[in-house]
Amino acid sequence: MHIDGQCFCGHVAYEAEADPARTVVCHCTDCQTHSASAFGVVVPVRVADFRLTAGTLKTWVKTAESGNRRALTFCPECGTRIHGGPEQPAAGDVFSLRVGTIRQRAAFVPQRQVWCRSRQPWTLDLAAIPGTERQGAR
Repeated sequence: MHIDGQCFCGHVAYEAEADPARTVVCHCTDCQTHSASAFGVVVPVRVADFRLTAGTLKTWVKTAESGNRRALTFCPECGTRIHGGPEQPAAGDVFSLRVGTIRQRAAFVPQRQVWCRSRQPWTLDLAAIPGTERQGAR
């Protein structure tokens, strides 16, 4: 599927080819910390199928819980995480693209979960938590 997306401020924009059926929820502690949330939602995208259409990315390299060194990219203006992948990517390598940055994100329904041993227990039944359509005004 052809997709496009951008960071929160619009400085960074991209287009790519991605398969919604490969969308994953990641519960690793790195994704929890980097997303400032309980989990990350990503879809793999081949490096050769990803193209920046605006801006430049800043990169930070980390040794992940798996032991792999991961290059994490983000917008240098607003800090939105765009993708993570190999430190020195080649055309056949794959990035983990952050689904929240994809304009067509409604099509990317997670098909599996990984690093469940690190899952926050309350995420098991999100539907049981009361919700509202929007955040109320103060």
